[in-house]
Amino acid sequence: MTSESYREELDRAVAFTGTSHEFFAGAKATELLRLADAHLGDPATLDTLDAGCGIGLTDRHLAGRFRSLTGTDLSPEALETASRENPDVRYELAESGRLPFDAGAFHLTFAANVVQVVPTDERATFVAELARVTRPGGLVSLFEHNPYNPLTRLVVRRFSLSSDVRMLALGATLRLLRQASLTPIVSGYMLLWPSRRRRLVAVERALRRIPLGAQYYVVARRRYELDSQ
Repeated sequence: MTSESYREELDRAVAFTGTSHEFFAGAKATELLRLADAHLGDPATLDTLDAGCGIGLTDRHLAGRFRSLTGTDLSPEALETASRENPDVRYELAESGRLPFDAGAFHLTFAANVVQVVPTDERATFVAELARVTRPGGLVSLFEHNPYNPLTRLVVRRFSLSSDVRMLALGATLRLLRQASLTPIVSGYMLLWPSRRRRLVAVERALRRIPLGAQYYVVARRRYELDSQ
């Protein structure tokens, strides 16, 4: 599937919301920047990794906002597209079970709707790799679909490439982070409605603990003692 047909498939799956895939990518990017600023400091001072970046849909909204932004994926074809469309982002090809970076290379590591497509028995390894390449005191942030939201389940059913998707609840994501010796510090549900109007976003954040939104985020801190393990 070409990058253009992939985008068309995404847009077809979410068409009933009255938005496009760009809306959802932009919403996650905005939330990531807010979380980074709140828990690490000015994003312009941070080295950041997008793990499982695909064709760089989220990176498109993040380029130029961090001190450095790097993406990695298992697909060379996806990285070729991402590199062409996001020339200010560095991209590196990953291997299964191993991220191509030194330990502690990034202040902030995130994955957007990636864990759900990782085989269940490989998820712990993937999250452990996120922890490994994150600096002590840095953050790992995961965004995932909310399996309790009926409209989210509809989107996944409508997406032709969803056969590998196995959505996981927020609690399961928290367990994966803790197994990797990461300390969760904040989580919440988002995308309660297809609008980023300030007042609606404020209401959404006030309700973030209630499992209503289409997606959720979890942010965890990398413990300093990982260096001695």
